[in-house]
Amino acid sequence: MTRFGYTLMTEQSGPRELVRYAGAAERAGFDFEVSSDHYFPWLTSMGHAPYAWTMLGAVAHATDRVELMTYVTCPTLRYHPAVVAQKAATLALLSDNRFTLGLGSGENLNEHVVGAPWPVARVRQEMLVEALQIIRELHGGRQLSWQGKHFTVESAKLWDVPEQPIPIGVAVSGESSIEKFAPLADHLIAVQPDGDAVSQWDAVRSGRQLDAGRKIGQLPICWGKDEQAAIGRAHELFRWFGGGWHVNADLPTPLAFDAASQFVTEDDVADAIACGPDLDAIAESFRPFLDAGFTDVALVQVGDESQDEFLADVAPALLEKLRAL
Repeated sequence: MTRFGYTLMTEQSGPRELVRYAGAAERAGFDFEVSSDHYFPWLTSMGHAPYAWTMLGAVAHATDRVELMTYVTCPTLRYHPAVVAQKAATLALLSDNRFTLGLGSGENLNEHVVGAPWPVARVRQEMLVEALQIIRELHGGRQLSWQGKHFTVESAKLWDVPEQPIPIGVAVSGESSIEKFAPLADHLIAVQPDGDAVSQWDAVRSGRQLDAGRKIGQLPICWGKDEQAAIGRAHELFRWFGGGWHVNADLPTPLAFDAASQFVTEDDVADAIACGPDLDAIAESFRPFLDAGFTDVALVQVGDESQDEFLADVAPALLEKLRAL
């Protein structure tokens, strides 16, 4: 059975609100919770970007049952992989092993702030492969010295690591990335319901005598009592998706996303995101992920002002409909 999650959207809510939503999402019945990890929101209108790791530490103590996950962290420029390994180990301990480390190759939007040049996609993938290797080594509890093509680690050792390995998911977008990352990570992460990607992932894993792992997707929705108002809110906050990942990964600021999305219309958003009060229609929008073989799908409820009502009054009924699919 597919598991359904809730997204702690750091780009549209402050840290105290996110911790409150995390507790409410657990009570509503979600199976897991994922957090974005940004330095900037995509659009100025979103208005937030708190530090995900501090927030997740608080969430670990505000919840008891739900699995927690970064969706996703980039362990290459803004964060050194040795530091990501330490953060993940600490969060796994704080959450009693409810944490999965979700990793990706990053976006210029967040990584440019440290002043490093933004690499091309091929180099970003090389860096992520090396980062994954470093994180795995450190999570094994051994002292590590590493001199690689992209990273240096000097006599590093994690002193607080959980007894069981920390699961790692990795974001993929195409055949090349699957070939690179499927042997190194445990779970696939993708925001498109691509059945071919799932099949390729499984084939690569099977060829290495590895279990298939989970396939973890994410889908925005915009529940609201008034359909047109919900479409307007989704357009104001979520039209940034219009350029596609290959464009979005290279844009450096919210102003660039504003410019790149200026011709995305409300009709475009309504075609891409289920909006309004119809829970059957919202649930049906998840079906492509189920048909593609995804084992887990996290929803994003667009708009901070709608979260309390959505979690208290709507989410339990929506979850019933999703599980009935």
